[in-house]
Amino acid sequence: MPTSSKKILAVVNDLLFTVKISDAAKRNGFEAVFLKSEKEVLEHAQAEKPLMVIVDLNANSVKPVELIERLKSHEELKRVTIISFVSHVQGELKQRAHDAGANMVLARSAFSTNLPQILKRHAGGI
Repeated sequence: MPTSSKKILAVVNDLLFTVKISDAAKRNGFEAVFLKSEKEVLEHAQAEKPLMVIVDLNANSVKPVELIERLKSHEELKRVTIISFVSHVQGELKQRAHDAGANMVLARSAFSTNLPQILKRHAGGI
């Protein structure tokens, strides 16, 4: 999605992933904003039209699948890229996120490994 925003919104509980996302975002010229509630994510997404939204499907501060559905149900947010990640053993949750509209659902390890390439790929739209 071509956008002028350099913001990445993220719902992540794990400190390790928070640091990885923040570092990768900075290296690619983006600002990562970490949010804790569905209301915050929806408000920021509508106001800022972020480059992408990253959702940890194991985040306990929101209902991740429902959050993805809500983001994709807003006409002005349908084109925002949603990338989510989950434990590789949670296949059903992975499928539910895909069905809800996540553009990409990765195993935690694949997300961690491929994050720099994912951000570089999306930087091309800026």
